[in-house]
Amino acid sequence: MATRSEGRSRRGFAAMDEAAVREIARMGGRAAHRKGVAHEWNSQEAAEAGRKGGRAGGKKARASYDYDKQQQGFSSGTQESWEKDPESSANTRD
Repeated sequence: MATRSEGRSRRGFAAMDEAAVREIARMGGRAAHRKGVAHEWNSQEAAEAGRKGGRAGGKKARASYDYDKQQQGFSSGTQESWEKDPESSANTRD
């Protein structure tokens, strides 16, 4: 039966076996295609989605990198500040 997670019982799809959820989703997708209401990607839409996904991932990675450098005492222009005064205590490298 359903298990408890953080004091709440799992219901609906959360309580179901992963294979059963996948099977229901598969049947729904096929029904939508038969009915003619499913979205079908063309090459232009797929390319645009790929570009958006790539940019989104890059932003997150860059933000994480910048945050790590700030925690280590580097400014956002780390290379510039290092080259200006490599002896500065703010520019120490671990």
